[in-house]
Amino acid sequence: MAFAQVGAMVQLKNMALFKSQGLIGGEWTDAHDGRTLAVNNPATGEIIANVPFMGKVDAQKAIAAASVAFQPWSKRTAFDRCKLLRKWFDLLLENKEDLAKLMVLENGKPLAEAIGEVHYGAGFVEYYAEEGKRVYGDIIPSPFPTKRMLVMKQAVGVVGAITPWNFPLAMITRKVAPALAAGCTIVVKPAELTPLTALAAAELALQAGIPSGVMNVVMGDAIEIGAALMESNEVRKITFTGSTHVGKILMAAAAKTVKKISLELGGNAPLIIFNDADIEIAVKGALHGKFRNTGQTCVCVNRILVQDGIYDEFAAAFTKAVQELQVGNGLEAGVTQGPLINEASLEKVDKHVQDAVSKGAKVLVGGKRHSLGRTFYEPTVLCNATDDMLIFREEVFGPVAPLMRFHTDEEAIKMANDTEFGLAAYAYTENIEHGWRVAEALDYGMVGLNETLISTEVAPFGGTKQSGLGREGSNYGIDEYLELKYLCLGNIKQPFMC
Repeated sequence: MAFAQVGAMVQLKNMALFKSQGLIGGEWTDAHDGRTLAVNNPATGEIIANVPFMGKVDAQKAIAAASVAFQPWSKRTAFDRCKLLRKWFDLLLENKEDLAKLMVLENGKPLAEAIGEVHYGAGFVEYYAEEGKRVYGDIIPSPFPTKRMLVMKQAVGVVGAITPWNFPLAMITRKVAPALAAGCTIVVKPAELTPLTALAAAELALQAGIPSGVMNVVMGDAIEIGAALMESNEVRKITFTGSTHVGKILMAAAAKTVKKISLELGGNAPLIIFNDADIEIAVKGALHGKFRNTGQTCVCVNRILVQDGIYDEFAAAFTKAVQELQVGNGLEAGVTQGPLINEASLEKVDKHVQDAVSKGAKVLVGGKRHSLGRTFYEPTVLCNATDDMLIFREEVFGPVAPLMRFHTDEEAIKMANDTEFGLAAYAYTENIEHGWRVAEALDYGMVGLNETLISTEVAPFGGTKQSGLGREGSNYGIDEYLELKYLCLGNIKQPFMC
């Protein structure tokens, strides 16, 4: 697409990062049938770019390119691969303002949050640039004098990565970096709502010297591209971040070719605030945990459970803090809350609020569409929420915080665990022994005590129950892209006897 067609909104320092084609085998390419997809700015409704609406044929070409690139890439030394990842990391940070601006334009999040995501996403590349050199095997003490036994770890093969729109960079680097460090090649399918950040990151990967075909990007028809990835015998691993509904479909499809699969799915995160919590710290944590990215993260606080001894005091302080949030276009100074990603998300949020109000919840602040129009929604606090409301059972994925009262620890734990999801949970208490017992009782893959910003490249990210399988980040994350191979060396002569 010619830059003249784009409009004045896309003004980057490095316009080479503004890509509007898919990447297959190192070549920027259109869809095989010429179809295109408009990428919109959720804050203004303007079209930022038209990108290829790719399908099964395009995905198959990308898989073939990744398959060809796999052997030479996997045979490189870990040190060689990781040098290139380090160059990619450097380029991501050098271009952080442009990457952040693209994110704001296609996702809507405030600029400060977008810059934070660049650092967060680049952190995975830096981490695995080092961790890839520490993929160690084992020597097994043999029970047989003439045999030697060892275990080695090898790259699983071609990987298919399907990523969401809420973190257009970090959800890609969290998958691509460990895959490449392990020796895998990859086909990335970014969300059709936010492909531009993914394409810019891929351009920087090429500039870093990562060879053609090692990283491929196709976007468009989710069903067709997903089918190509799932049906291919060349694709040996699928990594997906998204809804539990889609994750179940992919899990079933993976059985046909027995692929390795890791799934980071939906959440319904509780935040428990006990009587012995520091209210000021708890308010700050609840604010960040609920309203980051306008409430559109899988680990966002979805239910705030407050013990009755401090319920009223917390509700008043928290409501005051929420009233001070600034809603607007993410590129405007001072804005802390952007728009929701699209109209469907807005309607879902409004449905949850109306359902809660109809069942007795009281709106303390917000509770309706914002006067800015489009997909902006007022930051909202509800009190007197109960477990028969949709917002207790479903992930709202928006700027709505329901407050629920509890009396005892046992009641709080029961309420918190009363969900099919198990991604993240949070609790605030000044008593460390109290907090330890609560953390052990919470049936979640991640628990934050006196902290709601828990995501980092050095810790394992993932959930239990219907929130998924596997872990991303940390030294555990690279194991998702490796296969164990047992080697037995037989007919070894008896050792020298001295």
